[in-house]
Amino acid sequence: MEIIRINNTDETRFETSLALGNFDGVHIGHQKLIKSMIETANRSNLHPSMMIFENHTKSFVFKNGPRLINSNVQKNRFLEKLGVKTLYTMKFDDEIMKLSPQEFVRSILYGKLNCRAITVGPDYKFGYKAQGDVDLLISLSKELGIKTEIIQPVYHDDILVSSTRVRDHLTDGEIVEANRLLGRPFSVIGEVIHGKGLGKKLGVPTANIRPMDKYVIPKKGIYMTYTVIDGKTYPSATNIGVNPTFDEVDLKIENHIIGFDDEIYGKEIEIFFLEYIRPEKKFDSVEDLKSRMHEDIRYIKQKSDLHL
Repeated sequence: MEIIRINNTDETRFETSLALGNFDGVHIGHQKLIKSMIETANRSNLHPSMMIFENHTKSFVFKNGPRLINSNVQKNRFLEKLGVKTLYTMKFDDEIMKLSPQEFVRSILYGKLNCRAITVGPDYKFGYKAQGDVDLLISLSKELGIKTEIIQPVYHDDILVSSTRVRDHLTDGEIVEANRLLGRPFSVIGEVIHGKGLGKKLGVPTANIRPMDKYVIPKKGIYMTYTVIDGKTYPSATNIGVNPTFDEVDLKIENHIIGFDDEIYGKEIEIFFLEYIRPEKKFDSVEDLKSRMHEDIRYIKQKSDLHL
């Protein structure tokens, strides 16, 4: 998949079929929309493409937008797997925010991206102060000869699938439920940094992770995970918390990679969350903590073959 910044190009190579939206999480509702866009492209001999903003629109407008379900690196990887051939990106800023709905469709979508088909969800908004809705999009597109398809949302257990719902599941520790809506395990990419070495002293060395983006952080507790390092996959146990047994206060992501003891400080690794095992707890003694950590690891070892 090629990635092109819009301000650096006018698309003249081919006519495009575009999916539009924020697509935070690329959940199963987003996947339905993107697959429909690709089907339209194939039927109409168009180039299957997407146009997204590099930054979440709400992060710019409100200066403190939602935490992200995935980074741009992860999002791009998912989109390529779905079959998107070209991803057009642009930064959402004051200039773009002030474009009228008419200017956005005529100048950006039709003028710069050579768009001939658009696929969006029913709540899609665009243009200055989100004045444009799907009805206006249909009207403007019709004038330009652009086909517009509105994809109805996906429901799971009679509840609308949305990025907000995925975030709620994650912050409640409902990893299995979040993963069902995502269609894959939630994951965090982070750099391995130096910690205090408490895990190593307990016989359970951990890699302390500094997330590479402003991720949603799942509920405090112990998780069954798997970790990808240099393309290889390992079962792991991940703790999100503050180490209350040691009276610490700073939130950490600590990852014990089972069967792995190489030096990886400074490396980027990806942790995939599979199951919430238990909440964080202040133990009466270090020995009690150590015993429970080994119990958690035994549980993960027993189940890891079912997931990896």
